[in-house]
Amino acid sequence: MKKALALLLALVMVLSLVACGDSATGTTEPKGDAPVVENPDGGEENPAVEEGKVFNIYAWNEEFKGFFEKYYTVPEGVTVNWIITPNDGGAYRNKLDEALLNQENVPADEKIDMFLLEVDHNIVQYANSEFTQDIQALGVTDFSNTYPYTVQAASDASGVVKGVSFQCCPAALIYRRSIAKDVLGTDDPAEVQALLDSWEKFNAVAADAKAKGYYMTASDAATYRVFSDNVTAPWVDEAGNLQFDAQIDAWKAQAKEFSDKGYTINTGIWDEPCTAQMFADGKTMCYFGPAWYFNFSMGNAQDPEKGCYGDWAITMGPQAHFWGGTWLMASASSDNPTMLADIMDTFINDEEVCTNLVANEAQFSNNQAVNAKFAADPEYGNDFLGGQNDVAVFVELAKNIKFENKTIYDQIINEQLQSNWREYCQGNVTEEEAMANFYKAINENYPEVVTP
Repeated sequence: MKKALALLLALVMVLSLVACGDSATGTTEPKGDAPVVENPDGGEENPAVEEGKVFNIYAWNEEFKGFFEKYYTVPEGVTVNWIITPNDGGAYRNKLDEALLNQENVPADEKIDMFLLEVDHNIVQYANSEFTQDIQALGVTDFSNTYPYTVQAASDASGVVKGVSFQCCPAALIYRRSIAKDVLGTDDPAEVQALLDSWEKFNAVAADAKAKGYYMTASDAATYRVFSDNVTAPWVDEAGNLQFDAQIDAWKAQAKEFSDKGYTINTGIWDEPCTAQMFADGKTMCYFGPAWYFNFSMGNAQDPEKGCYGDWAITMGPQAHFWGGTWLMASASSDNPTMLADIMDTFINDEEVCTNLVANEAQFSNNQAVNAKFAADPEYGNDFLGGQNDVAVFVELAKNIKFENKTIYDQIINEQLQSNWREYCQGNVTEEEAMANFYKAINENYPEVVTP
């Protein structure tokens, strides 16, 4: 743990205040050239050099492992070693950080070749660190079919690309068709969108839903990511001061109103009271999330006995946003540069692999050409969504994704605000006490950030 903390401090020192520079990445100036794999013979070029026979991948779950084992052919003689650590309590980040810090002290067969990240794992920090390397120098150069934000998210402040995402994650408003019919008089996605295309309309419909005995959302935090993904300024300004964007203030006001008026449930989005509302007897109309959310995180709705499979649909809702995604990051210590580049190129450019991800794995791939084919296919549809072509919806939503105003501070600040504000919404503390607790937590985690 001490090594993990030491790494975090070292990275913060290297990056300084990432909010100080480019608003698209939340970083400051370039951190120098990306590390490259050294040629053991000392020459500038040696195509005959032998690469490692063990390929080590760090991850927090087995999702990508399953896709990798189905769709990637490992070169003969190479052993792939998966180091998987669930992220409970930050365990994955701690293990990864400790391993990255110790790369110079381990044998070649134990060095990290590739590690997986999502935005909530602070991808900005790792992309701007010395622990990742330039994948274009390794041979991954074709990003013509990828979604631009996925490349931007894995790039450092000077535009050096350090990894790729195998998926794109535009998020949608996921609504219960039967409840929408009762409240709105329709379950047609286009008509529902017209009735919920602004927060003013969304909040007004919440009152109508309440009058009919429904909840608009199943968590006071259900809409948080929508608001926070549309901020126009980072959490920390150029002087190191914590600042509240108007979008965050709007969420706070909505969360309080929804709580006071009974439009929502005061619970976390992963908590049982929220997910229980997905059962057929649930009374909640709206959830928010990308393809992976309704395909893999709405198990209660898909329960063969108590679920409501097919009684759902998606539309954009009040604002476009994205949530999650898994990035494959190139470790600077890898002794398998050819295989490392080939894996990344395969999962963004191999048409057959990307097609299988959509057709067989319910993914929205990071290949625009492949997604366009599914979007235009009149026979394609998602049974969970009553036959709706979700790929066609996500193709349109992906056009609006922005990766802006991201900083190394976001995960803890976002999670802490939701937790402390919920205490206020529940009536356990005053607003002043909730905010004081929030500022205290920020000061403890980031002493360099100046709070009000």
